[in-house]
Parts: sequence; structure tokens; C-alpha cells
Amino acid sequence: MVLKFGAGTLALMPAYAQAQGIDGAMLPVTWGLPFAGLLLSIAFYPMFAPAFWHRHFGKIAAAWSLAFLLPFAATHGLAGTYALFLHALIDEYLPFIVLLGALYTIAGGICVYGNLDGSPRMNTAILALGTLLASIMGTTGAAMLLIRPLLRANDNRRHNVHVVVFFIFLAANAGGMLTPLGDPPLFLGFLNGIGFFWTTKHLVGLWLFVCGALLAVFYVLDAWLFRHADEARAAFLDPTPDTGSLGIGGKFNFVLLALVGGLVLMSGVWRPGIAVAVPGAHVELQNLLRDAGLVVLAAISLAFTPRSVRAANDFDWAPIVEVAKLFAGIFVTIAPVVTILRAGEAGAFANVIHLVNATPGRPDDIAYFWATGLLSAFLDNAPTWLVFFNLAGGDTPTLTTTGARTLAAISAGAVLFGAITYVGNAPNFMVKAIAESRGVRMPGFFGYLGWSCAILMPVLLAATWLFFA
Repeated sequence: MVLKFGAGTLALMPAYAQAQGIDGAMLPVTWGLPFAGLLLSIAFYPMFAPAFWHRHFGKIAAAWSLAFLLPFAATHGLAGTYALFLHALIDEYLPFIVLLGALYTIAGGICVYGNLDGSPRMNTAILALGTLLASIMGTTGAAMLLIRPLLRANDNRRHNVHVVVFFIFLAANAGGMLTPLGDPPLFLGFLNGIGFFWTTKHLVGLWLFVCGALLAVFYVLDAWLFRHADEARAAFLDPTPDTGSLGIGGKFNFVLLALVGGLVLMSGVWRPGIAVAVPGAHVELQNLLRDAGLVVLAAISLAFTPRSVRAANDFDWAPIVEVAKLFAGIFVTIAPVVTILRAGEAGAFANVIHLVNATPGRPDDIAYFWATGLLSAFLDNAPTWLVFFNLAGGDTPTLTTTGARTLAAISAGAVLFGAITYVGNAPNFMVKAIAESRGVRMPGFFGYLGWSCAILMPVLLAATWLFFA
């Protein structure tokens, strides 16, 4: 992805880098090498040196961050580099990790007791529920709520990797396409004046098609694997025998999740015009109150959720720590890439700009969908959404009316393609880490990319033809 609600400040200061003397038009693409190096580290280290990676992934992320910051400071000055770093840290990373940490903590305090059978019908029902909840409580909230019950339901099956992969496709990504609460790019649009239900109205058909197609493919695949490989095994060797019914512990955390949604909406609706400015960053009062409130809600969840509930949930901090360390490096090393993109046709990525416009003033909606999507799969999807929103004109009244299909292409691309890679959206990493802690042998970076190319890409191609051609 990625869940980065603090990125709304980007809309208020899109030229922050230029204000610090850093012109994106003058930056060569080589400044993106540390970012590429970090992505390749995430891809290859777990494959070829897993023990070393799990001990030192935080140090590796920090090393790639320094590989960008130190040469950049030497060539562009300490003041401009410091401002760029503070912007990435204060305006983007801290709000991102505060919200993600709050959702992880609160959702981790809700335990679904009991165990259901991991039949194709039950698995499809759980995936469908996660898809529906993703637009209500966010992809992180939905993923953290349902991943553990789903894993328990399938812990007696030999073939369960595909269950987690489709869960990432749906609950951690595509399901969040209907409201600004679902995924960060849509919330960024809300901050830019797009109505709360605009995405519901304009993307519901695409949402139904993509999610319906993925659920149908999943059911066929899961039913075949269950019938030919897992049905006999499912009758025994179950470490968590089926109970046929479910109970819920830590119910008051649902109230806290609703308050999280309220805080997020508050930061988009209430604009007092009060801000604290530091070099490169711009901390507005509503965002500061939102983040402080999120920390308080997480603390309340920790204090009042019975320890037995979290113990039954096998709750631990390892997944969120991994996300926090890796995305800190991603947010720092991605800064020059986004700065170049913001330079538009004057920057090194001018070919991307030409690609999305058939002629000046005539946007190519298919190109916007795929360009926004493919970049969102490897970059952070919130600033990517903002870049293409501005490339399309950046005028909300126009884009929500006569330019609605272009805006829909940008918004859908930013959300849907987050499922292409593990780094496309933060919940992807968290779901992977939890699944691996439960003994599921999740595919590596390229293995997962193979799944998404084989399953998700054909669905996205069909969606392109149906909705944007």
C-alpha cells in the first residue's frame, strides 16, 4: 500500500520539496535506487537468508535509508534533506503507524472463540464477510479480526496457503474500495473534498465484479483441493476441533473500532485552520488530535481487554513491529521517487505522464487505472493516488462530475493493485506474518507475485474491459 491517513497534509503542501530547494525535475531516477534496493531485500533475503533476515530486517531497512539520506545531504544540502526526512517521518510515517498500530491493537483484543470447519463453503463465507467489513472498519481492522479464525478453521488442511492469499486479495485490499474508511487513497480523496459516498456510488459495480469474481475463483479452487487432497485429512489430525459455533471475547473493542472511525472522520471534516509548522512538515490540529486519540484508544484496549482474550488470540507484537521497521525505510527511501513524480512532465518519469493522456486534456482512463495501480503495487498508494489526481487536473468539482470515470480509475487502481505485492498495502505483511506464526508456509515475495499475476491480473484485465474501455 498501504493505511496512511496522515498523508492528507500532502494536499495542502504539494510543493513542499520545492519550497526546500529540492526540484523534482532536476532529480535523476538513480535516487530511486535505495528504494529499489529495499524492495529487492524484502524479496530476496527471506528466500536465500531467512534466519539473517528475521534477525536483522530492521537494520537492513535502516541501511537503505542511510544509503539515500547521506548522499542526498552531501549533494543537496543538509537543510533540504532534513526537511524531506521530517516530512516523511512526521506528516506521513507517524500517522500511518499510529493508525495501523491502533487498529492492530484493538482488533487483536477481539477473540473469536470456537472453531468452524474449513470447508469451501465456510471459507468462502469468511472471505465474503471480511470483504464486506473492509469498507466499514478498514482493511487492517477486517484483516486482523478474521485472519486468526480463518487460520484455525483450516489448520487441519494440507493445502491452506491459497486461503490466506485470497484473504489478502479480498479482506486486506479489494474489500476496502467503497468508503474513505476502507483504504488510505480514498480517505485522501475525502480530505480533498470528494464526498464520503462518492466511491460507494461510482465503484460499487466494479467492487461487486472484482470481489465476486475472486470469491467464485476461490470457491472452485478450494472445493477442488478439498475434494482431491484434504477431505480425508480434515476428518482427523485437527489441532483445534470444530465446535460448530462461535463466541466473541473483548466485545467492547468493537466500540473502540467505531471511535477510531469517528476520529478519522473528524480529521477530514473539522478544519480549524490551526497548524504547527516545522521544516518540511505541517502538523494540523485535527490530525494531531486524531493521532493522540488513537493512542488513547489503543491504551484503553490494552488496559481493559482481559489478558485471557489476547492469549487465546495468540496476540503478539511481532507482525506490527516488522511492518513498523520495514515501512519506516520505505517511507524514507520513497521520498525522491514521489518528488520526481510530482514534477510531472518536467521530471524523469515524463513518459508516465504522457502515457496517461491520449492528447492534452484528454485522459486515457485505462492508462490511469493501470499506471496508478502498478505504481501503487510497489510505492505507497496514498501519494501515488495524489500524484495522478493532480495529473488529471486536481479539480474536485470537475473530477467528481464530468471526470468521474477518470477519478474512478485512479481510485480503483490505487486500491485494487495494493494486493499485487506484499508491500502494496501494510495489512498484507501483517497477515503474512500471522499466518507464518501459525505454521502456514507462505510464498516469498516473487512466489506471492506469481499468485497475484495468475489469479488477480486476469480479473483486473476483465474489469478494465468492462468498466474503463
